[in-house]
Amino acid sequence: MGPLSDVDDCWNRIGIRGDKSCGQLAAHVHCRNCPVYASAAKRILDRLPPGMASEDEAPPPPQHAANLSSLLVFRLQREWLGLPTRSLDEVAGMRGIISLPHRRDPAVLGVTNVRGTLTVCVSLARLLGLDGAAPLARERPAAARMLIFGGAGRAVVLPVDEVEGMHDVDLQALDPLPSTVQGASLKYSRGMARCGGRAVGVLDETLLMQALQRSLA
Repeated sequence: MGPLSDVDDCWNRIGIRGDKSCGQLAAHVHCRNCPVYASAAKRILDRLPPGMASEDEAPPPPQHAANLSSLLVFRLQREWLGLPTRSLDEVAGMRGIISLPHRRDPAVLGVTNVRGTLTVCVSLARLLGLDGAAPLARERPAAARMLIFGGAGRAVVLPVDEVEGMHDVDLQALDPLPSTVQGASLKYSRGMARCGGRAVGVLDETLLMQALQRSLA
């Protein structure tokens, strides 16, 4: 196996395990989603001789690990929700929203600039019927973020009150929603997941995109 000194472990210096000064961190949320991290991991793995193993080697992942999907957990009002990260392009800081006259749907807040392109901004809280809920006693405006949802050509900006982080969950083994969940939140959710001790409502990205498209029609 060749030397690993030429592999830049930037994640330990400026990434999630370092001082978090990397300019790409906001876009990728976590280093494991960054192509630089993936490329470095591949280079290291390519140097391992076939069948190489040692006592220090990490144990193989559990059998169910193949079913896990990455979920971004965020807060709207008092509700903790999650979206599969595959449906998100970026997690961005808050930016100005230009309101639009004669809006047909009150959930449409206006447009905002995303990498030089004016992109429609929609209130997910209003869409899910959460905008009437009382805010937390200690709201942190600085924690608010914008989720760029939907992919190229149909991206929509969704402001959220706080982003907690990413968790691996089995989307095929979610708990049923409690009976207290009603209305749009129930309609667009696929179940509950336990993430870091929290009960998180997992949104169905396909149903959510259909609802957003109806709002913009």
